Amino acid sequence: MRLTVALLAPLLTAPLQAQERAVVFTNVRVIPMDRERVLEDQTVVVRGDRIAEIGPAAAIRAPANAVQVDARGKYLIPGLGEMHAHVPVPQAEQQLGAGYAERVVFLFLANGVTTIRGMRGHPAHLVLRERLRRHELLGPRLYTAGPGFSGTSAPDPATARRMVLEQKAAGYDFLKIFPGLSRETFDVLVRTADSVGIRFAGHVPAAVGLDRALAARYASIDHLDGYVERLAGWSPDAGPEGFFGFLLADRVDTTLIAELARRTREAGVWNVPTQALMDGFVSEQDPAVLGRRPAMHYLPPSLVTQWVQAKRNALADPTYNAARAQRFIALRGRLIKALHDAGALLILGSDAPQVMNVPGFSVHRELQTYVAAGLTPFDALATGTRNVAAYFGTTDSIGTVERGKIADLVLLDGNPLADITNTTRISGVMARGVWVSRADIDRRLAAIAASH
Repeated sequence: MRLTVALLAPLLTAPLQAQERAVVFTNVRVIPMDRERVLEDQTVVVRGDRIAEIGPAAAIRAPANAVQVDARGKYLIPGLGEMHAHVPVPQAEQQLGAGYAERVVFLFLANGVTTIRGMRGHPAHLVLRERLRRHELLGPRLYTAGPGFSGTSAPDPATARRMVLEQKAAGYDFLKIFPGLSRETFDVLVRTADSVGIRFAGHVPAAVGLDRALAARYASIDHLDGYVERLAGWSPDAGPEGFFGFLLADRVDTTLIAELARRTREAGVWNVPTQALMDGFVSEQDPAVLGRRPAMHYLPPSLVTQWVQAKRNALADPTYNAARAQRFIALRGRLIKALHDAGALLILGSDAPQVMNVPGFSVHRELQTYVAAGLTPFDALATGTRNVAAYFGTTDSIGTVERGKIADLVLLDGNPLADITNTTRISGVMARGVWVSRADIDRRLAAIAASH
């Protein structure tokens, strides 16, 4: 039976456990992520939103009346970050149903994502950010951009300057750059943002290019935007470049990869690869098969239908070439590995909800693409844990499993350092001290699936 919004809402707004009671993970293997190691047979005590104690099980006594989680044989890791998320705007709820945004943020949490960076902002997201912070809604913490800067929204320098000042005053966490900005407008945006102390991230407009983006010290470049174009020596007057440089994959100078990686490190610019998006959208995989992935059941069928059609259209485009698609994805993998090897900064992000990427579920495929590119499972996992904390400057509170840190935790049934796919084997999630068991996750997911 299709659940009404009224019946579904309590499942998403009420945390399972009140924070007054301590939560204790007993006999657990801890992967603290401070370095590559596993701490065997530990007890972890959470009081309020903090890790109060952690140590050998024989040495730590569980507090009276604590909620005890038998974690024998399981692995405890820090919560993950999805650093290229799209939080639905109110208009999406008109199309996809009331409560769609609340369902999306829970899908992230259900997959162990305890921090999201919203990359397409709206004033409603400032309200949502506070609801999440106060635990009025079950989901991850939210960092949100303001409304995006594009050639349409910011057609001239004066408009860009005004938007920067307005978004800083409104309390947005950062600015999102989309394609289409002129070089003059971009330069004014950068000067204004730097003067008021707000960071900017996202796409690299064609008129800007990678060299200027690095010099401007983006907070992050997303999608590896601009790198393939730079390797191919492409400029806007040279004809179409395709989807993130797809049409240029046959004419890049790969000898430049190491230099670009070094320059990225020296600029201190982070990259959010969103490789899972490229793999799903550009590869020759059957759109209908992708549309039948189990995770698609948690999204409105009309949205899934749109995604399937979008991929069909991409495959039917006269410029599409399957062999080029393979080279394009492999080239991006080489860039990811080169950036990592050079000490450039990578953070986990898959771009969800976006074509074929279901919120939360897609970060696990993203992690797998990093390992496929040559990173170790530990290094891949670091992009979604300790690196997220480093990016936000919050290493004192999140990113590792340590005493005194905020209790953002994921309990897994397998060791992700042995096999990165074990990040999908989630036994439960804790967000800022609120414990959500596997049974409760499944109950809430079933309600979401039934609501469509």
